[in-house]
Amino acid sequence: MSDLQKLSDDLRRTRDEIKLKIHLGSMESQDEWTELEKRWKAFRAKAELDRTAGEVGGTVKQLGLDLKTAYDRIRKAL
Repeated sequence: MSDLQKLSDDLRRTRDEIKLKIHLGSMESQDEWTELEKRWKAFRAKAELDRTAGEVGGTVKQLGLDLKTAYDRIRKAL
């Protein structure tokens, strides 16, 4: 399994956990979640393109790491 695939799987799991709890969260968390959903969609689209091309771009990996940090911050807030 590639590093990008592992990161994507980890992000998907974390995202799914948070999605189940977000309706109980604060407005600040909900606003951040809305923004993260946009970034998640961009990450998935770019990751798919990179995987198709057989390359792992630094930009996509950084976007994934940024999402992970933001998801961790929301998870702790919930």
